[in-house]
Amino acid sequence: MLDELNPEVQKKLESAVMEIFSTADFHKASIRDVADLAGVSFSTIYKHFGSKEHLLFAYVNIWMRKLTDRIEDHLNGIEDLKEKLRKVFWLHLDYYERHEGLGRILFMTLPMKTWMADDSFDQKRRVDLIITVLKTGQQQGIINPHVRAGSLLDFMLGFIQRTFFMWVIRGKQECLAEGANSLFEMVWQGMVNPEIVRYVALPETSGKEM
Repeated sequence: MLDELNPEVQKKLESAVMEIFSTADFHKASIRDVADLAGVSFSTIYKHFGSKEHLLFAYVNIWMRKLTDRIEDHLNGIEDLKEKLRKVFWLHLDYYERHEGLGRILFMTLPMKTWMADDSFDQKRRVDLIITVLKTGQQQGIINPHVRAGSLLDFMLGFIQRTFFMWVIRGKQECLAEGANSLFEMVWQGMVNPEIVRYVALPETSGKEM
């Protein structure tokens, strides 16, 4: 769909889609609104996308693909498992901070049910990258092996979503990504193998009878 449009039209639509769907009620937004803001004819947009949902998700896929590319690049350069997950966590917060409109679309204006009905919701490549890290950690005994890797992923991404949402609600008083390390430590404690934590927490014994 997008490939059939010339680059200039694609760029105009991208800007308009981001503006309209990050600030307006999804149910009230329309192709006509996007057409008017982008200066692109309604018939052109409708011909290539057919609905506002397909138009929006075509761009959501592009924006999320860029995030996935960054995650993949960074993971290739990190060996330590905890640091891999820390970087994944930071990359999400940094990306949503620098692309606030996307964060607003995904977490505030777009009904989840609507996104779940579209193929773009799966984000298979991004999910597979993170799931692989989590499963590797479970195999190594570092990550809790008694919880599904998919549930651990939901836990981390849900934390990210809530963090972004409250950052906006509280007026963006600080840099979102700057607090990533301390926030990640909270997430890490929820994912790490409890047996490791228990072992580390055990006091040393003196060998003397009490």
